[in-house]
Amino acid sequence: MSEKTVTPRGAYPHTKRVGDFIFVSGTSSRRPDNTIAGVDIIDEMGTKKLNAYTQTQEVLKNIERNLAKEGASLIDVVDVTSFLVNMNDFADYNKAYAEFFDKDTGPTRTTVAVHQLPHPDLVVEIKVMAYKKL
Repeated sequence: MSEKTVTPRGAYPHTKRVGDFIFVSGTSSRRPDNTIAGVDIIDEMGTKKLNAYTQTQEVLKNIERNLAKEGASLIDVVDVTSFLVNMNDFADYNKAYAEFFDKDTGPTRTTVAVHQLPHPDLVVEIKVMAYKKL
């Protein structure tokens, strides 16, 4: 049985290979059923808590799945650009990120704050570049 994957929400691919480089489009914590990981309903009124830790974990798992389609993995990632809606989420994002990458051997990284992402429940988006010889 093949794993369901998230489809792009626009006219772009999730990945693009150029020689030995693989570029992964900005990726969110959206699941194949269009729900978003890291959105916790905390009361009977439907109040939401947007969990940057959980979203970061799911974003990186989505990136890992996209890289696998190119025969690569997170170990091949050489550069990361992360977008946070709120820099107050940096500690949770950083904690989850460290579960996937090592500070001494991992990729370079840039993290910036943005006004908003394509869905109001998204607090983290990440794009990467990987290098994997053909």
